[in-house]
Amino acid sequence: MRKDKDELHLNMENNLEQPEQSVGGTLNFDLLSRDSGSPARSGLIRTPHGFVSTPAFMPVGTAAAVKTLSPEDLRKAGVEIVLANTYHIHHQPGEEVVARAGGLARFMSWNGPTLTDSGGFQVFSLSATRKVEEEGVIFQSVYDGRSIKLTPESVYAIERAIGADIIYALDECPPYPAEHREVERATDLSVRWAERFLKEHKRIVDQEGDRGQTPFPVVQGGLFDDLRLHCIESLEALDPIGYGIGGVSVGEPPEEMIRIAGICCEALPDDKPRHLLGVGTPKDLLGAIGVGVDLFDCVLPTRNGRNGQAFTSSGVVNLRLARWKLSQDSLDPKCTCPACREFGISYLHHLMNAGELLGLKLISLHNIAYYQKLMRAAREAIVRGEYRKWRNETEYGWSELGA
Repeated sequence: MRKDKDELHLNMENNLEQPEQSVGGTLNFDLLSRDSGSPARSGLIRTPHGFVSTPAFMPVGTAAAVKTLSPEDLRKAGVEIVLANTYHIHHQPGEEVVARAGGLARFMSWNGPTLTDSGGFQVFSLSATRKVEEEGVIFQSVYDGRSIKLTPESVYAIERAIGADIIYALDECPPYPAEHREVERATDLSVRWAERFLKEHKRIVDQEGDRGQTPFPVVQGGLFDDLRLHCIESLEALDPIGYGIGGVSVGEPPEEMIRIAGICCEALPDDKPRHLLGVGTPKDLLGAIGVGVDLFDCVLPTRNGRNGQAFTSSGVVNLRLARWKLSQDSLDPKCTCPACREFGISYLHHLMNAGELLGLKLISLHNIAYYQKLMRAAREAIVRGEYRKWRNETEYGWSELGA
């Protein structure tokens, strides 16, 4: 029975065709395989705009675009879902522009699943100008300096207009380090905001109809086990379809991030997807998959790519270093992206140091392709029941360049 199910999983993944743009329907998650030696699992998320094989990494298209890359680039690299930022789209071009175009997927010409965050991370990153209240959060716009107020209800209205398949409830991300009392306050507030967000979703859907959007709340609690478990218990009472795990990758040690992710995954419902927000390096991803995480997002592969850092099967390559000036080797012989297939490292080194836009594009695309290949290999290892062995071999390979 296990063999038949695993073969079905691989056949489904190899033959998925993304549907045309549609409306209506809700997100469904099928848990298809479990690793025999760890909590790692693989599955399939079905959205109105297409399918996502998990574990999955989604590139960040902050303002409805993944910097330097086209939708065709992303699709060829194996991307199945893209994240966009509610706060930034709200400011430019404005959610009404996206709505007029037919929603985020059509606006981007992506024709695939999309996810929008809530703007809650901006509450964290713009802490110098913010004021958090029960009603919502007030902070200064980085665009024009005006005062911005976000509430669970106003964020829902913005995200509904943007039209992503998965939409996030407003939350407060506590900083690291922070005292238990402060994290508890922020966690309890995030739960109350999630309840208001989900209540607003139901109210609007009942009045105006379903647009096929699925709201996720965010599990907060910092590095405190009791607060994480309390938050999960409180959110479970709201019966959401999926969960985000937030408040990580904000300065805590990587091993603590994985520990907290593991505690959350163990407590969260087994039949619902889990998204570790804002993570991370390839090593972070493999650690988090090993404790049961399904979805990831991060600016790292594209941001670092634009700065000349490439992730490869042998480790991290800094293309700006003089050691690569005369090398005619491939950046990664195991990769078939354009940067690796068509150019030597010497040329890529030249592009980055000359500030050529082609270099930014090629290394960003390579990093996205590498992350997608890493996720596919992880899924295949889970199906074989060999995730730990595969992970150890993969991480050992990174040591070739001292990564």
